[in-house]
Amino acid sequence: MIISRAEIETQEAERLAPYAMCSRDSAGRRWEEDEHPYRTVYQRDRDRVIHTTAFRRLEYKTQVFIITEGDYYRTRLTHTVEVAQIGRTIARALRVNEDLTEAICLAHDLGHSPFGHSGEAILNKLMADHGGFDHNYQSFRIVEKLENRFPDFRGLNLSWEVREGILKHETKYDKSTVTAFEPQWQPTLEAQIVNFADEIAYTTADLDDGLRSGLITPQQLADIEFWRLVIDELGIDPNQGFTDMDRHRIIRRLVGKEVSDVIYATHDQLEAHNIKTLTDIRNLDHNIVTHSKKVGEMDNQLKEFLLNNLYTHWRVMRMDLKAKRFISELFDAYTHSPIILPDSVQRRINGRGLERTVCDYIAGMTDRFAMQEYSKLFNPLERV
Repeated sequence: MIISRAEIETQEAERLAPYAMCSRDSAGRRWEEDEHPYRTVYQRDRDRVIHTTAFRRLEYKTQVFIITEGDYYRTRLTHTVEVAQIGRTIARALRVNEDLTEAICLAHDLGHSPFGHSGEAILNKLMADHGGFDHNYQSFRIVEKLENRFPDFRGLNLSWEVREGILKHETKYDKSTVTAFEPQWQPTLEAQIVNFADEIAYTTADLDDGLRSGLITPQQLADIEFWRLVIDELGIDPNQGFTDMDRHRIIRRLVGKEVSDVIYATHDQLEAHNIKTLTDIRNLDHNIVTHSKKVGEMDNQLKEFLLNNLYTHWRVMRMDLKAKRFISELFDAYTHSPIILPDSVQRRINGRGLERTVCDYIAGMTDRFAMQEYSKLFNPLERV
């Protein structure tokens, strides 16, 4: 027996919490389309994101370590998959829409430039007089108009709620500057979950990759409360030898503790604010998905440790310097001699302007392609 979209929507309405975003209540798409016979609006959105060029390119975009550093560190794609897994877990536990949560998770980093936040920072500086560059907004632009996969409209024509979730995405290091999509409203609980799924994923994964790379050591973490709590629970003494299995167990326990805390702390907030409907969530003056006070403090301490010991490690800073040089010199070459751009890119200049066209082109590059392009342009022995 085949289950229809209408049946899925009915099951959602019966199963999900009253403050969840049900598929059948979506504000819809910018361009009207026929409904799918057995997929909901958010399931289609998720699938459209997965099939984009931008999503595939995440495989070769930096999370912390540039791909030349090794094949076993996280990339922007593996990070995105981890965010989606954590987001679905939290959404399921809180009885909200997993498909909406997953669609936003999978789209949240589509706009990231090559070389991670280093690339974003230098592109924003280079574009200071031309509207700047922000990866959240670039993700929105990709799904809104840069991906060209349908004959009747540009972009992916995603639902209102997924587009809103992309624009209103926020973490400790990402701040939203929304001027559309009812900026006075708090986003859906599903979109708020993505914020924390993103933070949990990158904090624990970056710790994992930092330990694996040797850029940070277990001994450096001795004063980090979250670390001490977990190794004590697991009975691990890093001073008596530290194995890969120890690292796996620690990261797994950290993820579990962070996820469980968000679930229970958010449930407490839902009850404390007497949340009964989605309107109740939207009318609050703050997001309701949260950590408990204690875990939030431990998480912030761990984040500060990573900032001071991994993200600003001298080897990472060398990668940062190279990344900024790659992008700066590519941007300068393209804007001073746009004739060296591919014909398909040159044709976009009249509509978008030179600088924005070049920015979009560079932002869409993978680390590997950007390095190859740099070599072709500036290494006289490299074939063009």
